[in-house]
Amino acid sequence: MKRIQVGSQTVGGDGKLFVMAGPCVIEDPERTLAIGKTMKAICEKLGLTYIFKASFDKANRSSYTSYRGPGLKEGLRILADIKKELQVPVVSDIHETCQAEAAAEVLDVIQIPAFLCRQTDLLEAAAATGKCVNVKKGQFLAPEDMKNVVAKIEHAGNENIMLTERGISLGYHNLVVDMRSFPIMRSFGYPVVFDATHSVQLPGGAGTKSAGQRQFVGNLARAAAGAGIDGVFMEVHDNPAEALSDGPNMLYLSQVEDVLRDMMAINEIAQKSVSTDR
Repeated sequence: MKRIQVGSQTVGGDGKLFVMAGPCVIEDPERTLAIGKTMKAICEKLGLTYIFKASFDKANRSSYTSYRGPGLKEGLRILADIKKELQVPVVSDIHETCQAEAAAEVLDVIQIPAFLCRQTDLLEAAAATGKCVNVKKGQFLAPEDMKNVVAKIEHAGNENIMLTERGISLGYHNLVVDMRSFPIMRSFGYPVVFDATHSVQLPGGAGTKSAGQRQFVGNLARAAAGAGIDGVFMEVHDNPAEALSDGPNMLYLSQVEDVLRDMMAINEIAQKSVSTDR
């Protein structure tokens, strides 16, 4: 298992979970920063490596009326300020090849959205920055298909890769997580992350926006820890009802510590029981 460089940190392959968390989209800078501060404090308390997450643009919203974020220029400025203030690595998504170079000036992890995970030019542009590339597995792909995605990034000269599971779409506004995905994708030699909050999303389930089943985040997160993962991705908020994107599937900040504690305990057991499979 490769150790992956994320800013000044290395993650994966050491049996310790790392955490990628923050609001779905950049809201007002003060609230976005406050969420990051709380997450950093929780992770420091638990001894977990923390990577701040927020999107500068949600380019695949259900409706054209939905809030997308501040955009590339202003969004990266806000993320740069948060990175400086919190002194933690940051991750955000890109959707077009032209965004890669500017994003790399701020981001420590460039994330490829699930719907775009097979876009060769986008993968190559992200890889060319030399930054860690986190690719979310498409809701339409089998886990073994991600080996081809990995090969594209490697061919572009980058072996600083993470893969993230976020469920498979079976239609009718539902996603299902196949726990076999984790050992399958981990067999490619790179850290695997579980997106615990998007996996309970009900895409388009509220008509012009997605619905979600927040009550199952903990269940799936604990199961994933037992199946063998390296990191967890969570969208979190102090009050999801007020969130500008993905509120129904975001976890309350007040719930995060308990879920992470359980995952750590289960992960410790999993490290012993499945070490021969890794």
